Amino acid sequence: MLNKAFEAQCAAVEIHCTNPVERSHRAFTLFSLALGSFCIGTSEFASMGILQLFSASLGIDIPTATNAITAYAFGVVIGAPLVTIAAARLNRRTLLLLLMALFVCGNILSAFAANLGMFAIARFISGMPQGAYFGAGAVVASYIVGPGHGGKAFAIVMGGLTVATIFGSPLATFLGQNLGWRNTYLAVAALGFLACIALWLWVPKTNALDGGPVIQELASLKKPAVWVMMLVAALGVASIFAVYTFIGPFVTEVAAIAENWIPIALALFGLGMTAGNIVGGRIADAHPSRGIIVGFGSAIIVLAIVAAFGTNVFVLMIGLFGIGATMMTAIPTIQVRLTGLAPEAPSLMGAMNLAALNVANAIGAWAGGLTIAHGLGLLSAVLAGMCLTMLGLVLFTLTISAGSYRNIGYKSA
Repeated sequence: MLNKAFEAQCAAVEIHCTNPVERSHRAFTLFSLALGSFCIGTSEFASMGILQLFSASLGIDIPTATNAITAYAFGVVIGAPLVTIAAARLNRRTLLLLLMALFVCGNILSAFAANLGMFAIARFISGMPQGAYFGAGAVVASYIVGPGHGGKAFAIVMGGLTVATIFGSPLATFLGQNLGWRNTYLAVAALGFLACIALWLWVPKTNALDGGPVIQELASLKKPAVWVMMLVAALGVASIFAVYTFIGPFVTEVAAIAENWIPIALALFGLGMTAGNIVGGRIADAHPSRGIIVGFGSAIIVLAIVAAFGTNVFVLMIGLFGIGATMMTAIPTIQVRLTGLAPEAPSLMGAMNLAALNVANAIGAWAGGLTIAHGLGLLSAVLAGMCLTMLGLVLFTLTISAGSYRNIGYKSA
């Protein structure tokens, strides 16, 4: 299923090669990158699906068990800049292999953790490679598809993660329910090992993928516009997680339907993310701002409709697809803009994008939980997410008005 889904991604972004041999090799390279991101996405999202299982096994309550999920997010946020900077001089192929090896180790440790402390450390280790992997993967994908297609290249790497929300996470959750939660992480580790082999076989050995000086990476972090763009991403994308975190209660309590609809709701959300990722990759390379404006603006409309009429199961299900699609439309543009702001540090910009998205994860879940805790109802989480996305859109519009992002080498529509 992953292979077919990835083939659709490749077709959608129009990978062109001059001969069949080149096309085959490039397709395998891109598939190996997407397979790695599929593993990462499965590990991240499956933890939410087996939360009740590992909390019971480790003898802790669910609120305490969520600390392990938080530890993974901290691993991403902290690891994204630190790992990328530390490995600045490494060839991107070598870096990808080391990152996947660390990911495999983290998931094996997760499977054998004896208590919450060990489990949280293992999840932190599992999260550390994520940001750097997407940064390095975007560089390799850009090299493969050629100049001028950075948004499409990033969409391919992100495609593995979005496909994970459709297939990987539900299958991993099903595995945990039937064979035990520890086997979920062992299965993810085994798949990660296969991704290592694929990367070793198909990512080209070339000096063109060599890294650069550490000082070059660090210099990019001195640019205020980079941090503004990350804040736009963290605020704007937060609504994804304000909604995704509470999909279960939305289905069973808001729409008042059976819990066996939850996997369907999750799959619809994932399908929306995948569709939005494809569209966003096209838009990102054609216009320097349209992906964010269209994505965030459309998401605000869909969020408002779900908040008002989400008790209707049809509106809820279509709305979940729409939220995933509209928000993911913006993410490739965020990546292209970050790279445009700091072209000397493309790997770090990719890593910082993923770090910003994990900050969005924390902000969105926190804001949704806060409004619910204050007795405003479950659908208040959707409104909380909508407000955060509005802040992100306003901030982005102000930066454009101020001319902060003009003349940085983007191709206009």
